[in-house]
Amino acid sequence: MATINLPRIIRIGGGALNELPDALAQCGLSRPFVVTDGFLVSSGMVERLTDILAARGMVPTVFADTMPDPTVALVEAAVAQLTASGCDCVIGFGGGSPIDTAKAIAVLAVSPRPVQAMKAPAVTDEPGLPIVAVPTTAGTGSEATRFTIITDEATSEKMLCAGLAFLPTIAVVDYELTLAKPARLTADTGIDSLTHAIEAYVSRKANAFSDAMALSAMRLIAPNIRTACTDPGNHAAREAMMVGAHHAGIAFSNASVALVHGMSRPIGAFFHVPHGLSNAMLLPAITAFSAPAALSRYADCARAMGCAGADEGDQSAVARLLEELAALNADLAVPTPRSHGIAEARWRELMPTMAAQAIASGSPGNNPRVPEAEEIVALYEQVYG
Repeated sequence: MATINLPRIIRIGGGALNELPDALAQCGLSRPFVVTDGFLVSSGMVERLTDILAARGMVPTVFADTMPDPTVALVEAAVAQLTASGCDCVIGFGGGSPIDTAKAIAVLAVSPRPVQAMKAPAVTDEPGLPIVAVPTTAGTGSEATRFTIITDEATSEKMLCAGLAFLPTIAVVDYELTLAKPARLTADTGIDSLTHAIEAYVSRKANAFSDAMALSAMRLIAPNIRTACTDPGNHAAREAMMVGAHHAGIAFSNASVALVHGMSRPIGAFFHVPHGLSNAMLLPAITAFSAPAALSRYADCARAMGCAGADEGDQSAVARLLEELAALNADLAVPTPRSHGIAEARWRELMPTMAAQAIASGSPGNNPRVPEAEEIVALYEQVYG
């Protein structure tokens, strides 16, 4: 038996942003607190959002101080402004960081507590303020998930927080918001969403519903990610990437992620590597490590991605999958931790701590092959480069 959880309202397609006021009105909401970042303000995208709301008589409050890897201190500052604003919902507008921040503060505004109290294995189901997610990147799928990630700056730990409280009430998925995104961001977020799909499909918590979403995501993302990077104005590729990221988010929210994500979060926390990029650094090696424990599932991934034929045997299909993941990293200029500039001595020093944090998150326990701490350390050593 599987339990499936989805946003109440999903508006999806080119121009969907214009329908945001209708979606808010459906839920009786009219005073949104918009969580975003400085780049989206300077680019004019936030003004476009607020103009759409103002045209319908809605007066938003804007908090634009989010940053990559949002911290406890940032969340506490945003909660204070939200509480003082009198707003009735929270809009996360941007990539994963604004949406993660929006999710956390929506809960804490109603049920104050230390952010650390929400860290997994805690489960937070009691709802806070309604969450509205409007992604501007095709990557995290956070608009459809019951998770958020907040960094505890005191311990350099990316804390996974889970529960229905973090599932948006409304998701607006408009691929046109991604058309101006640069190649590096497109690549990193695209591989992030591909990783979501693969890990959801091979997860020990996979189910028929999440399988369907994961396979759909792979079919959309794999043939289009290179085009989206090299031809950023290609509407068909951008739409496929956005819908694929959304399906991947639905998939892993209703199954789970696994070892790649467990190992990826500490890299981001300690070395400030963008989340999708750290996933990409890990994905080929972790797939090779895990594949023998779920050969047919990984072979299905290869077929869905189009790198193996429908009638190709599992062993051959998985070999092609590993070749494609390596080729994708090469084509998208994904660095190793070494070539990214991470000092070898510091990397080696932190490998045991990163392994411990990965295991504590719970994600490696969902992997087809569940690793011991020593195996995770060995994988960190392998991927360093």
